Formats: sequence, structure tokens, C-alpha cells
Amino acid sequence: MGNSYAGQLKSARFEEALHNSIEASLRSSNGDPQPIFTQLYLEPEPYPGNMEGKDDDDSDTSSPPLPYLHTSPPDGCCTLDGFCQAGKDLRLVSIATESIEVPAGFELVGAKSPSVPEHILVCAVDRRFLPDENGKNALLGFSGNCVGCGEKGFRYFTEFSNHINLKLSTQPKKQKHLKYYLVKNSQGLLNWHGALPYFCGNVVLSPLLVNCYKCNQLTAKTMDSLGLSSSQLLSVETMILLTLQYLARLGPEQIPMREELEQIVLKAMLCCPGGPAISPSQLPWLARLEASVSGGTVQVLVNNNSLKDGISESLRSLNESTHQQQCQPTYVVIICANKMGGNEFCILVLGKYQARTLAEGMLTAIEFLKEISYELITGKVVTMTSFFRTTSLGEFCIKIELLSKVFQIYPAQLRVARMLLSQVCSIADSGTQNLNLGRFCKVDFVILVPPSNVLMHQTAQRIRQSGVLLDLGIEDALSAHEKSVNYVVCLDDAAPTKMEAFMNKVKQNPYTLFVLIHDDSHVNLTSGTADFGTKGEFQGFADRVVNCQEVLNAMNLLVLQVSSFPYTMQTRQSRISLHNEVHWPPTESPGEQSCKEQVYFGLTDYSSSLQWGVASPILRCDDAFEKMAVTILERYPDLHSMVIRCFLMIQQYTEAMMAMTSSPSLRDHITPETLAMVEDLINAPKREGSQGQGHMILIRIPSPQLAKVARDRLEDVRDKLGLQLCFAVLLRNPEMELNLPDNFISRLKAWRGIVNEKWVPRTFEDLEGLPCILILTGQDPLGETLPRSLKYCDLRLIATGYHTRTALEQELALACTYVTTPVVQEPKKATTQESDGEKANTILNDGDELERPQSNGRSQLPSSNSKDSKTTPSLYSSSSSTSSSYSPSSSSTQKPSQSTQCGRAPKPARVSPRTVIMSRPAYNLLSGESGGQLSAISLLPHYDMEWSSPLKPPISQTLRGIEESLYYRQWTTARQHHADYAASSEPHPRRVLLIGPPQVGKTGAYLQFLRILFRMLIRLLEVDVYDEEEQGEEEEGEDLNFQWPDIEGIQRLPFDPYPRDPKFRKASPVYSDKMPKCLKGESQTPAKRETKSIRLSKFAAHNAFHHCEQCHHYCEAGPASQLSECVFHTFTFCSSMLGEEVQLQFVIPKAKEKHFVFSQQGSHLESMRLPLISNKDTDMLKSPIFTPTTGRQEHGLLNIFHALEGASHLHILVVKQFEMPLYRKYWPNHILLVLPAMFNNAGVGAARFMIKELSYHNLELERNRLEEQGVKRQNVWPFIVMMDDSCVLWNAHQPLDTITNVSLKTVLKLMETTPKISLYAMCGTRKWSSGLSHQPRGQPFSRCHLHDFILLNVDLTQNVQYDLNRYSCEEVDFNLRVNSSGLLLCRFNNFSFMKKHIPVGGNKDFLVKPKLMVKNPVPIRPAQYVCAPDSEQTLLDAPAQFLLEKFLQSCSHRLFPMAVENRDNPVLSIDSYLNLSPEITVCYFNSRPHSTNLNHQGLVFSGLLLYLSDSFIVSGLLKKFRFLQGATLCVICQDRSSLRQTIVRLELEDEWQFRLWDEFQTANCSADRPLYFLTGRHN
Repeated sequence: MGNSYAGQLKSARFEEALHNSIEASLRSSNGDPQPIFTQLYLEPEPYPGNMEGKDDDDSDTSSPPLPYLHTSPPDGCCTLDGFCQAGKDLRLVSIATESIEVPAGFELVGAKSPSVPEHILVCAVDRRFLPDENGKNALLGFSGNCVGCGEKGFRYFTEFSNHINLKLSTQPKKQKHLKYYLVKNSQGLLNWHGALPYFCGNVVLSPLLVNCYKCNQLTAKTMDSLGLSSSQLLSVETMILLTLQYLARLGPEQIPMREELEQIVLKAMLCCPGGPAISPSQLPWLARLEASVSGGTVQVLVNNNSLKDGISESLRSLNESTHQQQCQPTYVVIICANKMGGNEFCILVLGKYQARTLAEGMLTAIEFLKEISYELITGKVVTMTSFFRTTSLGEFCIKIELLSKVFQIYPAQLRVARMLLSQVCSIADSGTQNLNLGRFCKVDFVILVPPSNVLMHQTAQRIRQSGVLLDLGIEDALSAHEKSVNYVVCLDDAAPTKMEAFMNKVKQNPYTLFVLIHDDSHVNLTSGTADFGTKGEFQGFADRVVNCQEVLNAMNLLVLQVSSFPYTMQTRQSRISLHNEVHWPPTESPGEQSCKEQVYFGLTDYSSSLQWGVASPILRCDDAFEKMAVTILERYPDLHSMVIRCFLMIQQYTEAMMAMTSSPSLRDHITPETLAMVEDLINAPKREGSQGQGHMILIRIPSPQLAKVARDRLEDVRDKLGLQLCFAVLLRNPEMELNLPDNFISRLKAWRGIVNEKWVPRTFEDLEGLPCILILTGQDPLGETLPRSLKYCDLRLIATGYHTRTALEQELALACTYVTTPVVQEPKKATTQESDGEKANTILNDGDELERPQSNGRSQLPSSNSKDSKTTPSLYSSSSSTSSSYSPSSSSTQKPSQSTQCGRAPKPARVSPRTVIMSRPAYNLLSGESGGQLSAISLLPHYDMEWSSPLKPPISQTLRGIEESLYYRQWTTARQHHADYAASSEPHPRRVLLIGPPQVGKTGAYLQFLRILFRMLIRLLEVDVYDEEEQGEEEEGEDLNFQWPDIEGIQRLPFDPYPRDPKFRKASPVYSDKMPKCLKGESQTPAKRETKSIRLSKFAAHNAFHHCEQCHHYCEAGPASQLSECVFHTFTFCSSMLGEEVQLQFVIPKAKEKHFVFSQQGSHLESMRLPLISNKDTDMLKSPIFTPTTGRQEHGLLNIFHALEGASHLHILVVKQFEMPLYRKYWPNHILLVLPAMFNNAGVGAARFMIKELSYHNLELERNRLEEQGVKRQNVWPFIVMMDDSCVLWNAHQPLDTITNVSLKTVLKLMETTPKISLYAMCGTRKWSSGLSHQPRGQPFSRCHLHDFILLNVDLTQNVQYDLNRYSCEEVDFNLRVNSSGLLLCRFNNFSFMKKHIPVGGNKDFLVKPKLMVKNPVPIRPAQYVCAPDSEQTLLDAPAQFLLEKFLQSCSHRLFPMAVENRDNPVLSIDSYLNLSPEITVCYFNSRPHSTNLNHQGLVFSGLLLYLSDSFIVSGLLKKFRFLQGATLCVICQDRSSLRQTIVRLELEDEWQFRLWDEFQTANCSADRPLYFLTGRHN
């Protein structure tokens, strides 16, 4: 079980690739997006047969290294091996004696760098991301720190490997490059503590019994029907004991059932209302007592911390018991007896039967079908198959053998599929915009095959068996079986009509990536415009389909040409780029053999078999036949040699049949090769245990007419000799279906157990085990797969006219197949180990000698074999059929010396290479240069080609792959009738060529490629969104109207000042009357924010990588002439807050000028148009949308076209001045609001401040303008939307606890149509988390903090401003100001928004570094962010406000020691909220008149914080508050003069003690305007 899938994309890998691209883009000077698609696919998990003991380093050795995008280090960084980028030594030998601070939960780990293999680099890694002793329980992802420079929080191992200068040539992986645990020895030195185990394992969470424990959610009606009352509900302790009782009485073959436990619980409620009173101290020993009666099948583990710790402890003990071979329990019940949160428990199911059943039961019908398909495809059934072979069910095993030809994907095919995907990704990454993978969400395909009905049915069967139609989601389970043939197009007269329909689909579905697969593309690649003459009516079809203009121009169509003989597509005019060739990897290594331990036996193997030295080689020439043919050819010089050879061959077969039946004397007239084949054909079905199964003889007769003559003659002789039931004679004509007599069809059905009366064989593989002669006709073999029972290939007619490499090799390719490994290894071993004199005595298969039958006239007829010993081995005689596993019996026509041994126990079937009998000319060419003759590889590759030069260098026998392609591309050209003759000089960019040996498994490889291509596209459409529960508990409120809030009801609701969103988990809690029950300190908060992968819907916001036909005008650049029309406009207004005139710059595309008002001359920007409140246009959004963004020109979700359903709207991006060119490049059709240069280093507070100031000033301008037109001032729309650049999706929460994805337009329109909307200051929605669907429904509206996505009334909030200096928590500060000003904030809880995790850009931390560079920089701690005035401490290059906020967040426990973990005595903060760390609670107070504040009567404060105090704070106000003795004060001002004036003005010295050395400043130089603060202690 689990979530692994061959070739499947994983979130962690995608994030690393994405992060890699982002980092490179940010560091690049040109700003162009960097390639990411080449990194978006994973190596599959190790092949199931080789999982045990396989190290990760070895799992990739057979695959080409993944391309890895190196990122350039920042300027000035150290790049020395063994050192981090900050220049700190990380080598173990250098820092073994140093004191290294390791944070809690982290481990010291040793990493290996290929550039310094002799050293170990020391790192600190969060132990949650490391495996345990068994290599299990490691979280995906990474979290680590640099022990050299002290930099923390590396989120990705890619980023971390760059920082520590690993300099890897492949994609960084923690499981590959983190090697060792490091600990200190007795001398205090770091040393080696063993290698990190392999990362693996997971835990499946079953919800089977969870509903049994939700009794408290029973409705009153349900309880009445059950005869229960609320007092009868059971306690948690009682439920735990009942569960233990239930588990203890389950048998070893039983599994927990929800229905059983429910009845037990109900009976307990009725019999014992409420259950016995059990104290927390009694529960552990009572639980153990209940478990003691189980006989060890149930164990109890009690943990006082958390369930998480209990599970970890259980897994550790489980690993230990596994090592010690102890008996494991079936169930472990983990009880968390927590005094604060009550008792909790969970059940670990360890019993193999129970765990397997529960896990499989969690799968849906579709999921379990896919799981079964996956197990069959990836060969996971290997061990089961081998088990059944060892049973005694002989007949059953034979049927399994016959039916075991299921579609499987083997490691070599997986590798090729990944290579194809890599090549497609390379095309997408090329920067030529020829393939944009980001726009596609589906994959569809069609397969073109040569005109052969058998090949069409064979390919359709492969599609059907592979399940690819179901996996791609283009057919359901029922239609996939019936419609698989619709995805195969034969290149016959029906092809144009079918392809026209396919191309219509291509045009109508621009977001589907179509793959046109041209299989056997070397066949009939003739120009569609050539004069065919008598060449045939199907000539040129391939060219007219594959090379038509529609195919070439379709941007959503990828062409994959597949060939075993690609030479005709590798000319100088080739349409396929050399870089787009994908070559099948070399012969599999032993670790990549198939489940039957088979290896591929191909063309080169047949040629090399001539060197084996066996007496009966598998590639041979029939010299006797050749002598007869020569004699007849001399007699009839006017006849074609093929006619003579064909009639001679017919005579040989007819006389052989007669010699085996009625005329033994004819043996002397038959060649030994012919006699051996016919004798085996007739006698094999009669042998013991064969069940009538036999062998196939393939006779190749290119001429259809001669083939028909041969078929008719052989059938006639067979029938006259009474052999019509012994074997079949078939003629394969490409245009016709297979035609087989009924008696043979019945026999095939019986062997296979087929009951379908309509079944007929449609492919050659369906003829498995049938004794037959198959006559193969046609100009070329067309790539059909032949059955394993094929034993002989008679190619004696392939003589003259086959002097091209393609023609000759594709004839021999008929014999290529996978064979049993020992069959190949034994003769090779014999060849290398024995002398020439001993080779004749080699016995194969442990003495299981199978000789070729010898004719009486053998000594009189010349043969290709010079040795004639009975003990001579014969490879071909070991049948590839299943019947060959039984020894044949003697034939009455055989001499005793010729009969083979019998009576032996059956052995497993051996699949041997097929015997090929060739003409002398073909044999000499294939035997090659071994005899000093011309080899086939030196021939002209194809008839449609010609050498480009009379002279050329000889081609090497060892030339393969790219080198061979380069040779042909240089030295061959296409002839005039070739399809590439008039091709463009530039190769087609979306065309890929897959090259692999014949019958090696290319179909399976490209079908798997389609599957993983689709998975990658789906992964591109998924995003990781934050999935975090809100902190604390939400109070129940009034049952308000679900759709819109009622203004009076909202006013009655209390405001919740506590910032509950998890993004504020490291921020100070805000004091209120009702504080949450449990506040998390910083040590309790998780270091990593939780995320979840979500599929994008049609309403999603997108980044710059998204392109589609609908929104291309919205975000893509238009013609160059239009870009120049994008005008810069200056907008000037006076800011009362700043006290000076502000100049903002707008970049407005020509098409967006309609949203603005310009002067009559058209050059001066006067205002931004606002709609009226009374406007009822349902398609228009009234509120302008402002998105502050920085560092995310590529990855910010700034394309909201789909989110708004294409509705009319005004969207403005607020950017910093230095980033304006980048945003303009990526978003040329967007309006940009450029902040002044003074804000280049400012935080997000400055952007929000300027947005609000601008919006209010614009509101007044529009009111003045529209008032002149008779519009009332209060009728002008006063709202704006302020939305972060990471908001990706929006959801509606329905009354029945269902969550539906909706558009941003739906959310905004509902908010904008809220009754009395102008009375609300702010509206917003909650942030999504997966827990929302499980929580009981709360109130539909609430008054609380709003953030990330808000609808802001700039009219009501005109006197409340964002703090323009702030870098963090500016939203909490603003919300508190708004609420305390008596204004309403309303959150619509029936909507939620999702925030995408974007690891780059945004308001990230500054890299704090010294103002002046030093030789040996040391890590700078937050405590060093402040210093005494005029001190000699190192000054820092960072904004003063940023240093202050970071100092307060990290070091406030020093400023306010009495406030730490003391929520009853908070720190009083007046007019501002600053983050003082989660351990310190802040009480906010507004000093403005008529403000709404917390009743502070009776509240004693532990400290006072005055931040940039204004004139509203007076001494009298401060004297109203009470402070603890020894409470601390912190006064923060812009300069030292203001600081002193504030102390005097507020008369602070009356109640607070100050010391000279308690004055501090941020560690800035005077030119950077540091902030100053003074601390004091209360008297």
C-alpha cells in the first residue's frame, strides 16, 4: 500500500525544482525564467525484486543522471570546497573539537561532497526529516541549519546544498548526500556513528472506528429513538476500556468492525448509564488489566506528553522487537493521559492480516483498480508467480503460463519513459516557446501504425491491457475496453477521415496536450506528393498525416516517432533534431531482468552467436537448399530468383510432410533443415505432456501472389496426408484479418479457458502454442509481435534485392525476442572456457540434450555444420513454447539413435532464441566482417536514401546511438520521393524520435510515458497551500443570517483581539477578557508550517507561468508597438500623515486607461474612476483591487482573470521602484503603482499605508468630480480590496458541512451587496484549513482580526492608518486601531481563502550583515541588533525598524522579565502593537478620545511599552494604570532628543527609575537614522 507510484511526481521534488528555478532567476541579471520542467519528474522507486539491501546510490546507476540546474552563488560569497558560503569551515577534522550548539530536536549529520570526498561536512538537521534505525518514519522535505555561520531555517535541501558548497552534478537529495550520524566520544570529539539508514516507510491512517467515539454529537431526536438521554453518554475513559475489551476478544483472523463496536457501546450506555467513574490515575492500570486477558495480542502504552510521542515510542519499541525477533502484538492501544487536555487515545494495528485488510478497505473502487493495475504493470506479482510454480498443480501451472502474458512495465521501459519525459521537458525549457507545459491539464493521444489489421489489434490490446486510457482519465472502466481500438489508426484509406476527426479534437481542446505516436515510422516514409506509379495505393499516407501543416503548426500537439530502424529519418534533411532523439539504453544489467529472468536477444546477438562454436547455430544457412537453387536458377535464367526459390521451398515442405507420413524414402531428397522443422512441427504436439501444443514455423514470402500459391499447395498436401488436424497453415495478408479453421480456434479457447463463443484470434500472440505454418507476406515486416511458440524463421527467400541495412535487419528482426538468461550465458561461457577441440562436446541444460533430427541422406547433402556428432548441442531445439518443458517421446519414424530422452521430470520452460535459416547472400552479410566480407551495417541504410558523397569514412561496427545518427546525418541525403526531401531546414521543435531494438518493448515504454507525462501535468496544476488550524477555540455566538450579516447583530458581537491565525504563531498574544485556554510558547510552535497539495480549479489565481487562450490578452505581452503605448503617469497628493507632498508613479497600459480620468489634454492623471453605490451591474466588481508584491514577478499569483470569471475589474500591482522593470516585463498588461524610491527598503507596512492614503485621496477627488455631475458625495463607492499575492483559491462553506470551490468574483459580489455595507469598516473571510470540514458549524459571522484578503472602507477609516514603518504584524496593529476606534470588522465565516506556499519573495527577512565588510565575519545574533549609543560595536547594514522588530521578537524577555509566561499581568502597549514574542502577552490601549478599550480596572501590568508616542499620550493617562513592583518600561523614539523630551513630557521619572546605561539604539550608523529607546523600572 502507500502512495508510491512509478514515475509519479512528489511534492517535495517539485518544490525543490521550483525553488531551484526561482533562486536562479533572482540571481540572474537578465530576469528570464529559468528551466524547471526538466526537474519535475522523479526516478521511480527501486524495482520490487531488488528492494532489499539496495542503497540509494545504486538505485540510479542504470539511469542517466538527472539534469541539475546549478545556481550561481551571490556575489562575494565563499565557494571554497568544505566551507559554507559565509566562509566558515564545515569539515569534521577542523571543527571536531569545537563546541557546536545543536537546537532541540536537531541531530548532527555528516554530508559527503564529491568535490572533497576525503572530508565529511558537518550539518545540523531536524531529526523529524531523518530516518530511524530501520530507515522509516522520515518526513518528506528538509529542515536544517549551518553549523559554520549559524544561518538557520533552510527549508529545502537544494538550498542547503548550495549554501554548504556541495557542488553536485545531479539533483541534491538528502537520502543520497547525508551519510552519517555524528556524536561526541568520551574525549568530547565528534566521530563516525554509523551510516544513515535508507529512507522508507509510512503509516496509513484509518478512520474506521472514529465515528464510534462521536456520541456527544448525537442529536436529541436520535437519542430519543435509541432510548438514551444525555446523562447516559459514556466518558472517554469508559470508551477506552470498552475498546480494549473488544480488541482483546477478537480472534487472529478477525478485524475490528465499526458495527460491532457500536453495538457494544450502545449496550454499555443502556446497561450502565454514564459508565463507572474512572479517575485518570486508575485508567492506566485498568487498561493494562483489560489487555492482560488477550494473551499478548493487545498491548497498552501510556504516555503523559502527547499521542505523537506515544506513537513514536511504540514504533521505536516495534523496531527493537523486530531486531530481537520478539513476538509482536496485533494491536497497541496508546493512551495519552494529559492533565491539561484530558485523555486521548489511538490504536496502532500491527497484525499483518488486520493491517492489510484495513488499509485495502480504505481504497475506493477506482483506487483499488488502479492499485491492482499498478502491481501488475510494475511486476510486483513476481514473487507470487514463482510461488505457484513450486506447487504440484501441474495443469493449473500450464494455464497460468499460457495466460501470464499480461501487460507489464519493466525497469528498462520505465527508464525510457523517463528519458522521453526528460526530452519533452527539455523542449519546454528551451526558451523558444515551442511547448508550454504549464497550460495543459490533460493528455490525449493517437497511435499510427502501418496498414496491418493484426498490428492494429495488437496495439489496441496493449492499450487495453495497460489501463492507460483509465489512468489518463479519457475513458471510464467500461468504455476503455471497447474504445481502445479508436486510439489506433492504420495508415490505410480510412486514415484521412480518422485523422481529420483527431485534428478537430486538437483544435477544440487547446488545454489538452495531444501526442501523435507514429509507430514503426520507418515504414513507407514516401513523399505524399510523389508519383507512386505501381508502388501501391497506401504510399505516402504517413507523410500526408504526420507532416501536414496542421500537425506542424498545432502548439498543443507533440509528435513521437518510434522506430527500430530510424536510418531513413536521419538524413541531412531530417525533420527531427539530433537532440530530440531518445535511444534505448544498452542491454539490461542483471539487476534489470524481467520477472522470468529473461534477457533481450536481438540483432547483434544473432551475429555474435556465430562465434559460439556450437554445432547447430541458431543463425544458419541451408547449403543444400542453396545448391539446389543454384542448379535450377542456371536452368531457368528468365525466371525471377524468388519464384524459383519459392517453388523449391514449397517442394521441400511438401516432400518433408510426405516423408514423415507416407513416403519415408523421400528423406534423401529433403534438406536436413527442412526435415527438422517439419518433423518438429508434426511430432511436438504428440509428445507427453504437451496437451497438443506445438511450435510455429514462420515462412517469409514477400510476394502476396507467391504466398497464396504456397499456402494453397501446403494446405492441399497437408489435407491429402490426413494432417489437417495436426497443424494449421495461415497466410498473413496485412489488409486481412487472421482466418483460422474452427477446430483450431476451439483448441486455442480450450487451452486458455475462454468461454466466449465469439472469440477469435486477432493477433499473432493469440496463436501461442498452436502448431502451425505462418506465411508472412508483404513488402516489409510490419512490427507485429510473434508468439513465444515461434521456433523457426525460414528466410531462405530473402536473397537478392535486400541489400540495404533496413531491409535486411527488419527481416532478421522477426526472430528477436526475450530469452531465458542461462540459454544465452551457457554457450557464451562454453565459448570462453573451452578450447576449440572441446566445443563439440558441450552439453546444454545439465545434460538435457535435444538434437536436430538427422535424415538418412544427411551425409550426402552439404550442410552449414561441419560436425556431425550426436552429443553436439543444439540451441534451437529448446522450445520457446511452454510444451518444451516436457521431454518429447520417440516417434515411430525415428531411428533409435535419433530419438530424444524421455521420462524425466518436467522442468520450467526455457525460452530459447529462435532458429533462423537464411539464404547464402543474407547469411554472408549478417556474418559480417568476421570473414573479411562486407557487413550489413556498411550497407546503404534505406532505398529512399543515398550517400551524400562518393567517398565517406567507414562506419564502425561499434558505432551506436548518437554517434551513429551523426554519421548518417552527415553522409546521407533523402532522395526525391522521400518524405523529407523538401523538408524545412529547421527541424520540427515538437517532434521526438524514440529508437529501440525490435520487439524490445517500445510500446510499453511510450504508453508509460503518456502516463507519467499526465502525472507531471497534474502536478503542475497542484499547489501547496497552508493547512493550519486556528489557535484557540471560537466562542459560540448568536444564530445569525447565513448569507449576509445583520448590522445590529454584528455590533452585539464582542471583538476577539487575539490573533488566531497560525501565521502569527510567533507573535505576542493580545490580552482580552476571555483568553484561549492554552497558549503556545515559541518552543511549542512547529518549526515548519503545515501545507497540503491542492488541485487548482477553474477559479484559481495564477502566476506568470500560466498561459491559456482565455487569459492571454490579460497577462501576455502584445505586439511591440503596443508595449510602447504603456505610459508613465505621476500622481501627486499631500499626505497629512507624512506632512509632505507625495509623488506616486502609475504605469498604465493603453487598454487600461479607461479606468482613469485624465485632463482634457490627456497627459495629466487626475483620478481613478470609482463606481456608485447604487450601481446594480451584476457583472462589474466595484472595488479596485490592490496587490502589494515584492520579489515575486514570476511566482506571485497576479493573474486573477479566472478567479474573477473574466468579469470587468480594476487590478493594481503595488511594487517598489527598483522592481518596476521586472514586473513590467512579466505583467505588461497590468497597472503598476510604483512606490517612491525612499520605500525601496521598506516593509509591507509602507505599501499598505500608501495604498490607503492614495485611495482616500482618490475618493475625495472622485466625490468632487461626480458631485459636479449631480451625484451625491455619499453615493461614491468607498471600498477597496487589499489582497496578498499568494491568495490562490476561494471556498464556500455550505450549511451541510460541504466545502465548494467558488470564484473570487462570487465572494466579492456577495460582500459588496451586503445590506448597509457602508457602515462596515472592514470585511474579510477566514483562511482555509482541512479541519474546517470536520469542525462543528460555528457562527457565520464574527468580529475578529482580518488579514491577507480584506475589503476596506477608506472613508470610515480615514483617521486610522497603517504604520508605514512596519515589517511584520502591521495587520494586527491596524485591526486593533480600527476596532478601538469604534468601527466594525466583520469576517464572513462561510467563505475561506487558500494561501499558496511560495518559498521566494514576499516580505522575507533581510540578510543582516555588517555595514563594513570584515575578514572573518561571525554570525550576528538578534541581541546584537541594538547597542549602547556611541559604542564601538559593529554597525549593521539593515533598516533600523527591521532591527528593532527582530530584537523585540527575540529578546523581549530581557526587557520585560516579569511578563514572560504571565498572561495575567500583560505588558501595556499604548497606541501600537509590537511583537514581543509569543511568551509575552500584550494589552493594547488606544489613547484617542472616545476610543473603545478594554476595562483595565483590577488589571496590574508587568510592563509598559511606548512606541513613537504622540501628543494624545499624556502623563495623566499613564497614571490611571497599575503596575507590578519592579515592572519595566521601554520608551522608543526616533532620536535621542525626542526620547528625552518624551520622558520629561510624560513625567515618567515620577514613577520610574532610569539609569544612564539603560539607553540603547538600533545598531545603525547615524546616516541610517537609528531608533533609540530607554528602559526603566517601576518604583
